[in-house]
Order: sequence, then structure tokens, then C-alpha cells
Amino acid sequence: MIRFEDQAGLRVVTLDRPDKRNALTPDMLCDLYGAFMFRGDAQSAVRAVLLRGEGPVFCSGFDLDLCQDDGPEQQMMRTFLISLSEVVKQMRRSPVPVVLAAHGAAIAGGCALLGGADVVVAERGAKLGYPVVRLGISPAVSAPFLLDAVGPGPARRRLLDPTLFDGAEGARIGLVHELVEERGEVAPRAHEIARDLASKPPLAMKATKKWVLEVAGEAKMEGRAARALDASVSLVAGDEAIERLQGLWKTR
Repeated sequence: MIRFEDQAGLRVVTLDRPDKRNALTPDMLCDLYGAFMFRGDAQSAVRAVLLRGEGPVFCSGFDLDLCQDDGPEQQMMRTFLISLSEVVKQMRRSPVPVVLAAHGAAIAGGCALLGGADVVVAERGAKLGYPVVRLGISPAVSAPFLLDAVGPGPARRRLLDPTLFDGAEGARIGLVHELVEERGEVAPRAHEIARDLASKPPLAMKATKKWVLEVAGEAKMEGRAARALDASVSLVAGDEAIERLQGLWKTR
């Protein structure tokens, strides 16, 4: 459900579960984490990464059907949140630029992935957002990465308000870095950007990526991410979250 291929310096990582709108599973998150690890020959061969989705949308978030028969501790949701945090941190740690193509929709956990990318391309009408407070779950796990991308004011607004927003608004606040007009233009433009970045002198690019993270206070980010994850995980077994999730399945 995650496929990736290395092609002349560019690693293309694809969420490949279009029949489920690329809804994430624990296995997919594990594979995503591995896709941003560079070992052996890939350490020097990969110069940029493109993350994209197959089908009509980039990613609709977690596959909540997997939580339906979870026990009172909601272990599956805990696994989702922990794995998502690790993936976004690993994207940021990547020694090479990460470009993300957000076509159609990037919602909840799917939108959180945008916070790990260096460059995000989306179409003007794409649906973005963090609607999980409606389920009694805090999107705090995304807060450090969103705050770093858009600043305190827009981050507070978007985390507290479960309403989805479009790609144009995402660009206005700084979550999206380049807009295109049509959905079909997103992946080609993102691929073009990623290919261009992969063509740059690799040592200079890696040194720049490392320095950018250092200036941004990545060491402090790790601590904030851990505390934010704890804030989200602390609610998943609460009465409110369980009641809201059960209500979700009753409406399906």
C-alpha cells in the first residue's frame, strides 16, 4: 500500500490505496517511515524525495474502521498517533529535500504529513484540515509541525476549528508553498520541483537542509513533538472519544 522507487536521484513515494482514499494503516505508516530512511547506497544516491498519492485524493487520514473493534485502551488509535508523529519527524530529519503533492484532499493525519515536507504543492480547491476534535481526539500531535509552518495565530485557528479549508487558504497561511489550478497539475508540478532539487549539488543541498533545521530549532521541536503526542494520546481512551467514535460507526 506504499510503493517507492528510486529513479536517477529522486525517490518517489506513493500512497497506493486509492479504493480507500489512501486512508492510512499502521503498516502504511511503518513503510512510510522506512521510505525516509537512507541506508547503504541510497545514502548518497537519493537527492530528493517526492511524496504523492494514487487516485482522487492524497490522503483522507487514518483508516478509522481499524479502531471499530478496539478495546477500552484504544490501542489502535494510540498506534496511529505514535506512528504518525514518528513519520512526520522522520520526514523532517531527511537529509534531502522532501516535496509533497497534496491533490484532492489531505485531511487529519493526511494533512499532518504536510508538516513534514519542505515544499508542498496543492491545487486551489484541495480540501485540507484537522477535523478530529469532532471525534473527541486532539490534533495536538500535529501542532508543533503546523506551528513551525504557519506561525502561532494560524496554527491555533486551524487546530481548534474543525472546518476544512481549501488550498488557497493553505497557501495564504503558509502551509502550501505552491498552488496550481487543477487537480491533475499537482503531481506533475511537484515532480518537476523534486526533479529540479535532485539535480542540485548534493553536498550543498544536504548541508543547507541540515542548517535550516538547526536554525529552526529542530532539537527543541523533538521535545515539543513528544509533549504534543502525549496530549493527543491522553484522550483516546476517554469517554468522549469512545462515544464519538462509536457514533461515527453507527452512522455508516
